[in-house]
Amino acid sequence: MRSSTSRTKAPSSGHAWHGPAICRAAAISNSSRPGATALPVCNARAPALSGPIRPGIPSLQRRVSTVHAQDTVVVGAGPAGLWTAAELALGGGRPLVLEQAERRSPHSKALAVHPRTIEVLAMREQEQAFLDGGFSVPDGHFGMLPARLDFRELATPFPFMLAHPQRRTEELLEQRALALGAVIRRGHQVSGLSQDDQGVTLRVSAPEGEYEITADHVVGADGAGSSVRRAAGIGFAGTDSTVFGFLGDVELTDPPERPGFWHNEHGALIVAPLPGGRYRVTGYAAADFATTLESLRETAKLIAGTDFGPYSPVWLSRFGNATRLAGQYREGRVFLAGDAAHMHFPAGGAGLNVGLQDAMNLGWKLAAVQRGWADPVLLDTYHAERHPVGAALGEHTKAQTALITATTEEGLALRRFMTDLLRAHPDVATALANTVTALDVRYPGARPWAGERLPATREQLHLLREGRPVLLAQEAGPGWKDLAASAGFQLYETELPWSAAAVLMRPDGHVWAAGDTAGQLAESMAELPLA
Repeated sequence: MRSSTSRTKAPSSGHAWHGPAICRAAAISNSSRPGATALPVCNARAPALSGPIRPGIPSLQRRVSTVHAQDTVVVGAGPAGLWTAAELALGGGRPLVLEQAERRSPHSKALAVHPRTIEVLAMREQEQAFLDGGFSVPDGHFGMLPARLDFRELATPFPFMLAHPQRRTEELLEQRALALGAVIRRGHQVSGLSQDDQGVTLRVSAPEGEYEITADHVVGADGAGSSVRRAAGIGFAGTDSTVFGFLGDVELTDPPERPGFWHNEHGALIVAPLPGGRYRVTGYAAADFATTLESLRETAKLIAGTDFGPYSPVWLSRFGNATRLAGQYREGRVFLAGDAAHMHFPAGGAGLNVGLQDAMNLGWKLAAVQRGWADPVLLDTYHAERHPVGAALGEHTKAQTALITATTEEGLALRRFMTDLLRAHPDVATALANTVTALDVRYPGARPWAGERLPATREQLHLLREGRPVLLAQEAGPGWKDLAASAGFQLYETELPWSAAAVLMRPDGHVWAAGDTAGQLAESMAELPLA
């Protein structure tokens, strides 16, 4: 595998900041980022500024300071928000992350990192820290059916589910964002929003006072109760919770030898190890469940025949099956990602993964438009590509919820039927495995191979580390070299899984254009929203 240019390192400086401030520009030189501009270093409290409040922002009883953000404000420091910020910073932007909570939650709602998400991390050479901090599980499930979904034969360099606590996932994503120059403000809650054709103004409440901040774009990654979504007037249609699951993070005196799950007329149960010697005991109870240790014991014994000896709980909780989808992922200069765009029962642990993949799709596009190498029409493709993924997510998690909560005679019969079907038809099981891991996501275009995911090797994924499109050719002849040079993209010679002689890969690992000759590919590239 050969590259026409040498590899460059991303900058390692980062800045954490707390409190309203006027941002001064600190120039950062990096020849690997064409068009890179100054990154903000926010380290001083801003004085209160007099003058009118911007239209759409409720008036205040006292003066409000104003902070100007030159690029993007990301609201929410969960996985989707942090990865969006990292992508924006990688692209040469100056993202600012506002997080309502003053500190990261000590609990880990999600534990599963799916193969496609590991691929996303590998595209930026970030996967190794995750692999080192988790353990691999070679199979998965659909609706907790006994017929397991074998991940080992999937077309990916990471044919497994990675068990990795969300808290640690967020720590690593935050380190990445800060190292690239993102700024994170904790304890800052968005309380109002207005936008026009010039930008977006946010009203923010912080421990030190209230202030306004302006940005070219805003990304709402602030969870299912998103204040950004509500302020932007984006609908969130769907269904309320009708059933509830339970969760307990505990120590066990008699843990199972390996992670396992059980299902019968009393409900469903999963027991899986956590770091530090604790276990997660989670599932669905047909009877009412109280968030107490005693209820956890009783429920586990009914379903698994033993309670495994739980003690010292650090988290007991319930969660519902409310399923909702934002009417649009974009409203003007405001975008939604992660749980702010879609919510569902946490069947299979898809939420964190789909949210991070939302961020991957959106981040490079915003950076490309803001840095001037792509036309603004590119931003329209975010909703067009990711909204169907969110809709499909809601459908298959509802199907899994129906199977998990099937405790009647009829429901148990359905589970037996589906189990026999999957065991008799491995191709169906493989299709489900690709669905729950998001390896089947495509963004079809008008031309052959457009939108296809590259079923790459780990080394091929690393070729996308700079967050820019790359040209991959079976043989890097003069025509391809000339095309790469004229377009300003790196060229690599590598084996491709398609018959096309060369493909232009998007920064998120999907084909943007393909061709058998340099002229043919150039013709396809001329149709792309490149500036």
